[in-house]
Amino acid sequence: DLKLQFLYFIGREGATMPAHFEGRSLSVVNDLSPDEQFYLYDATRRLKEAVRSKADVTPFKIQDPDKAVYLIFMEDSTRTKESFRNAAMFHGCKVNVFDAATSSFNKKESITDTVKMLCGYSTDQSIFIVRSKLEGTCTWLDKVVGEYCKTVGVPRASFINAGDGRHEHPTQEFLDEFSFLEQKQWDRSEIHLVLTGDLYHGRTVHSKTDGLRVFNKVRVDLVAPTELEMPAEYVERMVANGFIVRKFGSIDEYLKQDDVASIWYYTRLQLERMGDKILGREDFLRRAVTFRKDMFSKVPKDAKFYHPLPRHQKYPVLPMFLDETTFNAYDPQSVNGYYTRIIELSMCGGALGEDFKGVPKQVETVTEEFVERVEMQSTGAKKEMRTGIKPVANGLVIDHICRGDDIVKVWKTIAKMMKILQLADVVGTAGVFESTSAKGTVKGIVSLPSLTESFFTKTMLKKLSAISPECTLNVIEDNKVVTKYRLHMPPRIYDFEEIDCTNSSCISHSKNHEHAMKDFVRRSIDPPTFSCAYCEKPHNFDDIWSI
Repeated sequence: DLKLQFLYFIGREGATMPAHFEGRSLSVVNDLSPDEQFYLYDATRRLKEAVRSKADVTPFKIQDPDKAVYLIFMEDSTRTKESFRNAAMFHGCKVNVFDAATSSFNKKESITDTVKMLCGYSTDQSIFIVRSKLEGTCTWLDKVVGEYCKTVGVPRASFINAGDGRHEHPTQEFLDEFSFLEQKQWDRSEIHLVLTGDLYHGRTVHSKTDGLRVFNKVRVDLVAPTELEMPAEYVERMVANGFIVRKFGSIDEYLKQDDVASIWYYTRLQLERMGDKILGREDFLRRAVTFRKDMFSKVPKDAKFYHPLPRHQKYPVLPMFLDETTFNAYDPQSVNGYYTRIIELSMCGGALGEDFKGVPKQVETVTEEFVERVEMQSTGAKKEMRTGIKPVANGLVIDHICRGDDIVKVWKTIAKMMKILQLADVVGTAGVFESTSAKGTVKGIVSLPSLTESFFTKTMLKKLSAISPECTLNVIEDNKVVTKYRLHMPPRIYDFEEIDCTNSSCISHSKNHEHAMKDFVRRSIDPPTFSCAYCEKPHNFDDIWSI
């Protein structure tokens, strides 16, 4: 029977993530549900109060000298790296600052192999803090190294994303949201804030797409010129999350209207990444998102300015004259990174979480039949399958390939099918013909008279449905269609040599040689869109194929 049910999981096995956080990873903000995030913030508040009152902080500590914390920073960092190093020392764990510059990376070793090796150097759990230019690194490592740990019999490792390319920076987002909650005296009913600066490259603002969900009502004002504006996919996700989003091209434009937010979040400009695109426009771009003294009277008196830091010493978007004013919330914000990261390690290391009582992260589980067996009507007449003028007596016929699409696309899909299914040495014919059931349209047909039904195993059916959704597979015996299968768009397309993420900075992109399994998750059927399981970049169906 060729009926196939396909079950896939985004995250760990099971219907929900366990409330106990040990062994969990923080690759993206959504690795914690809003309730789990608030658990982190509330624990941080209690820790901060305990430290300042010199109370006992033992309940927050892992206190296991056999657990190891590895800091792997393949990009420069001061605040994130040092706050995590000190947070790990707070816990009494083994702390290993991994020197990427003198490691086997220089011998072209993959990060996957390096981390597997390091896991074997501890008798207890290993927690990896990773900063990388490759987007989705921690998502991949959590999957592949998690399986490795199970195989070799060591506790599951945790991975905490300390920033991956321009994708996300979840631990910065957690300290930002904690800072906002402090400012709002823990009122989660609503928040209205400005995001300004380099919204295109700034991973800290990208993380706010999901991090701000901890508030019940969210209004976001995006302030940036066209070259620096928030990528469309993040704006769309904000809107999908129920945020009210407004856009402005500069701070001057924003301040001309009356509804000005009292929470401002700045990011530094990363103009060095833009090259010749901005030649002659640098001064304009800086002025558009830099605070000036003449703006004081136009912002609310209780306004607070936040910034993930560092600031550019020559061209700061938040000039130094703000440091001694009441607008300065970025200095205490920076300190909060130490406290939130202590709690993140507490949670992933198993010291906290047993008392969590909220809604845990929901793991998407989809059971979907995308191979449909069509009931054949018994009419007594034989329905012949033809390709061109020659009828098929016995074998297989793939019909309705790209029906309704243009002829070029149909031929390209047939060529893709022949290559991926390795049909080049199989006797058969292929062509593009007018559709008899939809006048004025064309479709592709592939005839395979030398093959039997057994050729299409479950794996082959999955491939065929991914290559040409909505086609039909017909089994022919004695000039009659005896079995027909209609193939629908699968919920996930993965592990084909012929697919690749179009984001060259993704951990799974072929040029990066990390050998991460290509994996795309369907987000919509009409039109068919998928997102990369690692960097989350959205793709049209045709874009994921590299042939």
